[in-house]
Amino acid sequence: MILKIALILTSLIASAAPSQGPGQKPGLPNFGIPVPQARQEAPRFFDSRDSVEVSATPSQREVVPGDDLVIAVIFDHDTGWHIHTNQPDVPPELGEAEDYVATELRVEVDPDAGLIAHPPFIQWPEEHVVQVAFGASPVDYAVYEGRAVAYLPITVAADAEPGTTTVRLKPIFQVCDDTTCLAPSPRPGEAGWDDYGIPVELTIVPLADKTTSPTPDASLFGGFDPGVFERIRSGEAPPDVVAFDTFGLNFDIDASGWGLLLLLLVAAFGGFLLNLTPCVLPVIPLKIMALSGSGAHRSRTLLLGIVMMAGIIFFWLVLGGLMAFVSGFTATNQLFQYPAFTITVGLIIGLMAIGMCGLFTIRLPGKLYMVNPKHDTVHGSFLFGIMTAVLSTPCTAPFMGAAAAWATTEPPGITMLVFAAIGLGMGAPYLILAAFPRLTDRMPKAGAASELIKQVMGLLMLAAAAYFVGVGLSGVLAVPPEPPGRNYLWVVAGILMVAGGWLAWRTFAISPSWKQRSIFGVIGALLIATGVLGGIELTDKGPIDWIYYTPERLEESLEDGDVVVLEFTAEWCLNCKALEQTVLASDAVTALFQDGQAVPMKIDLTGNNTVGNDLLAEVGGLRIPLLIVLAPDGREVFRGDFYTIEQVLEAVRLARGDG
Repeated sequence: MILKIALILTSLIASAAPSQGPGQKPGLPNFGIPVPQARQEAPRFFDSRDSVEVSATPSQREVVPGDDLVIAVIFDHDTGWHIHTNQPDVPPELGEAEDYVATELRVEVDPDAGLIAHPPFIQWPEEHVVQVAFGASPVDYAVYEGRAVAYLPITVAADAEPGTTTVRLKPIFQVCDDTTCLAPSPRPGEAGWDDYGIPVELTIVPLADKTTSPTPDASLFGGFDPGVFERIRSGEAPPDVVAFDTFGLNFDIDASGWGLLLLLLVAAFGGFLLNLTPCVLPVIPLKIMALSGSGAHRSRTLLLGIVMMAGIIFFWLVLGGLMAFVSGFTATNQLFQYPAFTITVGLIIGLMAIGMCGLFTIRLPGKLYMVNPKHDTVHGSFLFGIMTAVLSTPCTAPFMGAAAAWATTEPPGITMLVFAAIGLGMGAPYLILAAFPRLTDRMPKAGAASELIKQVMGLLMLAAAAYFVGVGLSGVLAVPPEPPGRNYLWVVAGILMVAGGWLAWRTFAISPSWKQRSIFGVIGALLIATGVLGGIELTDKGPIDWIYYTPERLEESLEDGDVVVLEFTAEWCLNCKALEQTVLASDAVTALFQDGQAVPMKIDLTGNNTVGNDLLAEVGGLRIPLLIVLAPDGREVFRGDFYTIEQVLEAVRLARGDG
C-alpha cells in the first residue's frame, strides 16, 4: 500500500505535464471492426501504408561476384503526411520517445545466395522540420516527408554462385500529419509480418555473361554516396547510437567500440537511481537497519552487502535473459502480466516480512529454521536483494530505460552485459553501506525501539505481499471481459491498519516521552486512516459506469455515433489506477460520461485477457497506462500514457466536432 501511495503521488506529478503521444489509425479497422460500405472506396491496408507508398529500385538487376549495388527504398508521402526518422528526436512536449515508431528497414536475404546486405550503413533521407501539435501547442519536429529515399548498400561475395535470388525489404514506419498518426506498418511478431515486404529480384551472372547494365537513374541515385563501400570493406564498425533524453538533458552515446563502456556506466548509474524511485525507496531503511545491527562484525556486514548485491544482479540477469531469449518479451513490467510471477513475488515478500516481524522466534520445527527468510542471514539477504530488484520493475529510472531498450535489440551477450550493469549500479549502494558500516551508526541497533521499527516495517512489507498475491489471484480468477475482483485490497488495508495501531500502542508502552508518543501516535493514526480510506476508495465501483471491451461492444458504440474513451488498464498497473482516480473520475470528465457525450470503455488486461491484449497490439500500444479517444467515425483523436483532465475534455470536444 505504501508503494501504491508513493506511485500515485508520482503519477500525479507526471500527469501535470501534457504528454500526448502520437495518435493511431483514424479508421475502424484498427479496432477489429468491419469498415462501413461508404468508406470502402478502394482496397486499403488500414495502417500507415495508406498514406505512404513504398517502393524499391536496385541500381542494377544483374550483378557479378565481387560486385557492389545499392537499392533505393522510396517513401512517397501523401500531401500533409510524414513519417518519423530512423532516430526520432522527440521534444518533451510530445511525450515519450519510446511511443514513436522509428523508421527502420529489415532485410531478408538468402544466406546461400552470396549477397550481403548492410543495414547499419543505410544512407537515410534528409530530415525536414515540421510543426506538429500532439501536445498542447505546436512544436518543431524533424521528419521525412515528400519523396524520401533511403539507400541500402549490398555487396556480392567473390565466390557467389550464379543464379536468381530475391532480397525482401520490410520497411517499418508510422505516418502522421500535424495532429494525429496512423497505425504503424507491420512489425515483427504482428499479424501479417511473415508475408509483408517488397521483393527485389536480382540475378548473379559470371562476368563474361553480364549484359550491359543501364545507367542508374541520376534523379534517383544521384544522392547516394558510393564511398560507403570503401568504409564497409575497410572493416569500419557502423555507428550504434543510443539517444538519452532525461530531465531536459539530451545526449547520444555511440555504443560501438569504447563507447560501449560509457554506455555500461550510464546504465549502472540508471540502476543506482532506481533506489530513489517510489517503488524501492520504502524498503531501503530495512536493509540499513539490518546492516546497522551487524555493524560490530565488519566481515559479516560486508558479506551481507555483497550477497544482497548478488541477489539484485541475479534478478536483472534473469530479466535480461528473458529479453534476450524469449520472443515477445520487451518490457520489465510485462512480468506482472503473469499471475504466477506476481503470486511468487508476494509469497517471497511475505516470508521476508514474517521474518522481519520476528514471528520466527516462536518455536517451530527445526527444518523451518533452515529456510528462515530474515534478511540479516546470508540466504535471506540474497532474497532481499531479489525482492528489492523486483519492486523496481514497475518503475523506470532515468537513463536505465533507454539503455535497457537499446540492449533488447542487441545480441544476447550485449543484452546480458547491460542488464548486469543495471543490477551492479542498483546494488552498489548496499555494498558501500556494508563496507563502511559507520554510515548506519544513527540507526537503532537493539532494544525495544529497534524491534518496533522492524515490526512495523515488516507489517508494511506484509501489506505489499498481500497486494502482490491478491493481484496475482485476481488475474487467475478473472473472467474477461468482466473486471477482476478487488476484495483482496481490504486485506492490504487491514494489515496497514494493524501496522498503524501497533505503532501507536507500542510507542505508548515503551516510551515515556510525550513528544515521541505524539509523533508516532499521529503516524499510526495516519496509517489507520489511510487503510480505512484506501480500502473504501479502491474497492468502490466509482462514479463511472464502465463498459468492458469486446469487439462487438466497441463496434456497436461507434455505429451508434458515440465518442468512445478507451482505457487500457490492469490490476497491477498502479499508474493506471492513479490516472483513473485523479483524471477520469474527476467531476468534469465524469460529467461527460453521465451526459452521454462519450462512452467510457475499459480494457482490463489483468489475467488471460487475450482479446484485450490483441487490441493493445493492434493499436500499436507499447505499454500501459494508455488512453485513446475515438470519434464516431473511428478516427483516433487522442492518445496518451499520462494525460490531464483538460486533455481528455478537449479530445472529447474535438471528437464530437464541437469546433
